[in-house]
Amino acid sequence: MAKYYVTTTLPYVNADPHIGFAMEIIRADVLARTHRSMGDDVFFNTGTDEHGQKIYQKAIESGKTPQGYCNEYAERFMKLKGILNLSYNSFIRTTDEHHLMAAQEFWKRCEAAGDIYKKMYSVKYCVGCELEKTDSELVEGKCPIHPTQQIQLIEEENYFFRFSKYQDRLLELYKSDPYFVIPEFRQNEMVQFVSGGLQDFSISRLKEKMPWGVDVPGDESQVMYVWFDALVNYISCLGWPESGRFEEFWPGVQVCGKDNLRQQSAMWQAMLMSAGLITSKQILVGGFLQSGGQKMSKSLGNVIDPVEWVEKYGVDALRYFLTASVSVFEDSDVTLERFEEAYQASLANGIGNLCARVAAMAEKEGLSVPEEAVEMSPAVIELIEKYEFDGAMSLIWERIAESDGLINSREVWKLEGEEKRGLLIDLVKNLRQIGANLQPFMPETAEKILSQFNSGEIKRTEALFMRLEK
Repeated sequence: MAKYYVTTTLPYVNADPHIGFAMEIIRADVLARTHRSMGDDVFFNTGTDEHGQKIYQKAIESGKTPQGYCNEYAERFMKLKGILNLSYNSFIRTTDEHHLMAAQEFWKRCEAAGDIYKKMYSVKYCVGCELEKTDSELVEGKCPIHPTQQIQLIEEENYFFRFSKYQDRLLELYKSDPYFVIPEFRQNEMVQFVSGGLQDFSISRLKEKMPWGVDVPGDESQVMYVWFDALVNYISCLGWPESGRFEEFWPGVQVCGKDNLRQQSAMWQAMLMSAGLITSKQILVGGFLQSGGQKMSKSLGNVIDPVEWVEKYGVDALRYFLTASVSVFEDSDVTLERFEEAYQASLANGIGNLCARVAAMAEKEGLSVPEEAVEMSPAVIELIEKYEFDGAMSLIWERIAESDGLINSREVWKLEGEEKRGLLIDLVKNLRQIGANLQPFMPETAEKILSQFNSGEIKRTEALFMRLEK
């Protein structure tokens, strides 16, 4: 049995889950469900990133301990499993005891490789990104991703990672695997970034200024920089540094947004090389969700709460929209109007209406179609494996349109006898295939379709998706 490992990034627990992370984790869920359907042994990881200055500040502002603050917000992210109907089998918190040990062991291995050293430095720092910024990355002195937050000037003695040492090896990684970063234009960005020369980056903070982090091995005055600690989760969740699942499943596929491109595709890969470990299998980089042309972000206050949409429209309506109606690789504008248009056209008047029409005609005929094993179409699987989720959904909806077209062109409701029964059997079998293909994307809807149309005698049921009132 083949092993397949997929992981999301770990969201910071400084605010409630937003629709951008819902999109990321649903994409990972589609990959996990698809590979399970192919018979693979799947390890699907997600979790929460709980250290760093941003979390520490939020906890202090809330009048809570950092750990108490993290516990409260981590619980909200854990609840997404039921709310979004997710199938992950690993939820890691970077405050877990095993992760703390793994992060310290990882540090020791990089240190043993001669890649960690201490120096005084002065740098401009964006708390929102938890990243150092050069003047060329700033717009009018502010981070373009977090323009409402003041850039901080940090002057202290910290530990550094020899990122510059790995320039050639990173370029060789990209050259040897042209599909290491998907899409291709993101890999080209990384080639350009690394080719321009790498600067060693700080991997610790003075504990007296920012105490919320993993202790640096052998130096009680410092804690690990949040990115160094958090990135280790991708292997600590597999039990590293012990053997077992790590040896079985690593390397894996990492799903992230474009604001994580540098960290996932360069920093983490150089860290793995330093620790003497295999680099990641592949990095899938998605675009941003925007509102009115602006990136959705907690700092800008324009985020959409996915839980509210699920409560009002149902989980599969959200899963449909985030896989079928937004671009995988480019930025997409998301509004309630766009969402409701997609819901009405593709769900209520699309798959929902088709199922209702076929069921009504089949029940009237007393039609019974023997059950059969139905697997996902190879063409749909191929598109999913290329991360073309919207393309796969488009292919499924083409089949829905073909069925609607057949009903209308042949006026099936007017036919009689074997001609009508033959066409209805074809429509039922088509719906079975549609249900099978929808399983990784809209599992509840797929189950309802297969239960209704692949269990012998066909009966009408309640509508899959209620039409929205105008």
